Amino acid sequence: MDIASFLGVISGISLIVSAIFIGGDINNFINIEGMMIVGGGTLATTLLTFQFKDVLAAFKAAYFVFSKEKEDPNDAVATMIKLCHLSRKQGLLELSKIKTKSGFLKKACGLISDGSSEQVIRAALLTEIDSLKLRHYIVQDVFRKMGIYSPAFGMLGTLIGLVQMLSKLQDPSSIGPAMATALLTTFYGSLMSTLLFLPIAGKLKSRTVMEVINLEIMLEGAISILDSNNPVVVYEKLSSFIPERLRKPITGMNYRSENK
Repeated sequence: MDIASFLGVISGISLIVSAIFIGGDINNFINIEGMMIVGGGTLATTLLTFQFKDVLAAFKAAYFVFSKEKEDPNDAVATMIKLCHLSRKQGLLELSKIKTKSGFLKKACGLISDGSSEQVIRAALLTEIDSLKLRHYIVQDVFRKMGIYSPAFGMLGTLIGLVQMLSKLQDPSSIGPAMATALLTTFYGSLMSTLLFLPIAGKLKSRTVMEVINLEIMLEGAISILDSNNPVVVYEKLSSFIPERLRKPITGMNYRSENK
């Protein structure tokens, strides 16, 4: 679980709810009509903007924001060093037998063992990275658009509430509920945008950046294995992707077994 994401949402909701309790009754902030306008309108417009499969993929990705820890680039470096040791001892062809959950790493090892040139390997793997960026951009854009739509529907709900209020000025008892709908829809739209949709989009973007870094480590590691096959050289090259204070020394790395 990503503790930072979990704490961010929980602390944000807790502070807002606490402020509401301190200032009055939380029931005053519950309005079904306003929730229908903002929630339903945002979802409907999102489905109109994107394909259903993209919206579904976005919500699945949002789940992983909370449930999956981000990958450590040091692990990718350690994996490539392990593959370097393996290729030095048993030859490049041995890399074709590697079993890994990473399709990208499997493809890199296959290209190396097939005797592909550096240009071919780099072009093939860069295409994979570019495709991943495009796929992830669409997922992020779903939440960016929802972050734009929800305040807009909040404002739309405010206008609906004001029209209802003005049309019933002769009935003082109806002014309160209509005004509540007018104000609460704006509150709901702003809350959903600033506390959920835009932060999730930002978190997904940061995850994409980290994933791209890991893939670039694998790419450069594959090229380094093909060029020199020297674990120390591979480490020095790949560790450059990681901030110096976060780098693990080559002797302290936990080489994950990828060929079992």
